[in-house]
Parts: sequence; structure tokens; C-alpha cells
Amino acid sequence: MAYQSATLPEGGPFADEQHFDILVLPETNLILVASVIEPLRAANRITGRELYRWKLFSPDGRPIETKAGIPIPVSAPFRPARETDPLFVLSSYSWKKSTTRELKFLLSQTARHRSLIAGIEAGSFVLADTSLLDGFSATTHWEDFEDFSAAYPQVNMIRERFVIDGKRITTGGSLPTLDLMLELIRRSHGYSLALEVSRLFIYEQERTRGDLLQMPAIGNMRIIDSRVQAAIRLMEETVEAPLPLSRLARRAGVSSRHLQDIFRGTMGVAPSEHYLALRLNAARRKVIETRATFADIAAATGFNSASAFSRCYRAHYRESPSDTRRRLKARI
Repeated sequence: MAYQSATLPEGGPFADEQHFDILVLPETNLILVASVIEPLRAANRITGRELYRWKLFSPDGRPIETKAGIPIPVSAPFRPARETDPLFVLSSYSWKKSTTRELKFLLSQTARHRSLIAGIEAGSFVLADTSLLDGFSATTHWEDFEDFSAAYPQVNMIRERFVIDGKRITTGGSLPTLDLMLELIRRSHGYSLALEVSRLFIYEQERTRGDLLQMPAIGNMRIIDSRVQAAIRLMEETVEAPLPLSRLARRAGVSSRHLQDIFRGTMGVAPSEHYLALRLNAARRKVIETRATFADIAAATGFNSASAFSRCYRAHYRESPSDTRRRLKARI
């Protein structure tokens, strides 16, 4: 598991809208920027709500020239006042050239007000060089880990994909940043939305049962234990008629208690929570993308009746299936 402190608050489904300021330094990889923004955009699209907004800045207000040669437009030069929104600092190459005395002063001043500051990939160097990681735990790209540790002994370096420590976040590259964003979505809006967002970014060659269940797993985004993989595949194959934990465990080759333990250790949730998230996400796609009756959707996703399905759907998404269809129809 990635190192995480317990100081970031956990929300629930459809918590308040969140805004991020994103400072992108020159020569940042295009994929690194996408790893921050695209999960947020996907969460907005999946829910049909503006859960997240963001604004991009560069040190001088000019478009960022990425290593791919594709410029990234920004809204303005980075000139913060007393903003409290989270600030993400993105950098890939040549971070020292951009970390001027003026930029370090601005970062030091804005850090007094921000709810959190994240150093994304080489952005961790920028924060450390500004003394904003002193006394915190952090990580960076694996290629730079030893150099970082030697240069900033006041930072507690941890070999993890991402590290959340109080008001500081650091990541070790583009894919770890994607993992981080999914974790932030999970904390604010629940496991099932993070799972559904992850589905858009992970390609699986082996598919199960057509278009309904082409699902990756999330947890720390990387399933390692083959028994957990087997259990998840069984869940995906049995959404219409969910299996009891004892049968899942037996077919995965472990006891029920052991499956509970290794599943939670790998995925961060109990098997029942992941199973329910699969079923509700499959149901919501049918609510949004088809005209099927709620009774048919309930039957296709393992609920005993339309009323039981509607109660569970409302408890999870804070609106009824009918509300979802009406709200999204009104947006067309």
C-alpha cells in the first residue's frame, strides 16, 4: 500500500465541489499533466456533475512547452494571493531552471493558506528546495530517489508510489499520480466512483461477459495476489447472481477469513464492498445508457426487486435511478 497519513478527511458520495490550482513548470511531460486532470474530468463525466474544477498556471503565464512538443495553455501566471484550494506543482525535467527565487517566495507565501500542496514527480524537488517538505514524509521518481535523499536529509523519504502526509503529497511519476488521483476521488466520493474512473484508464486483454463488466480493480491500482484476482474475476462473472463469500473463497482456493484479509490488504476494502461497487456501477451504466426498466436492471445486477435496487442506489448515489435519468436528460 502507498503510505498515507490519516489527516486528509474522507468524504462521501457527491461531497462538495472541489477546485484545484495546478502549477505546471516548463518541460513537464504531457502524460503527467493528463494523469492529474483526466481522472477529475472522468469523474465529472461519469456522475454528470461538476465535482471537480481546476485552473492551470505557469510561472510566467505563457503556454507550457512539454517534452512532446505539444504546448499546454494556461489561465494565468502563478501569482497567488490568499487562496486556500489545494495546489499541485508539476515538473518532469530541468526543475532547477524554473525554481527561481521569485517562484520559491510565492510558494512559501501561498503554503501558509493552502489546504494542501502536492509535488507531482519532480515537483517534489521544487517543494523540498523551498523547504516545504521539511519534517514530512515524501517520495519521488525511483530514478531520483537516492539523489533526493542525499540532497534533502530533512525529508523522510519513503519508497512508495505516492505519499500523503498531512498537508503534503508527493508522487513518483505519471502512473503513481494516476493512483493518487483515484485515491483522492475515493476519499471524497467513494470507492465505486474511483473504481469506475479507473475502468476508463486500464485496458484488460481478457474480457468477461461483453460490455457490462469490463472492469479493472483499483485498491492500489495494481493487483498482485492471484487469489484476489480470481475472486474479482468471479465477482465480475456473477453480477446477476452474486455468490456468498464462502463460495467465492472456496473457488479462489482460500478460507473465507483469509480471503477477507488478503482482499482488504490488496484492495483496501472488504470483498462485499467491491462486489457491491461492481454491481452498482454496472446498474448505473444501464440507468444512464439504456432505456431498460428498473426491474430489468435490478435483475441484471443481482438485486431481488426494483424497490431493493432503488433503495440501495439512492443510499449510494444520493439520488434515485429516476432522478439520475431526469437530471442527465435535462442536460442534453
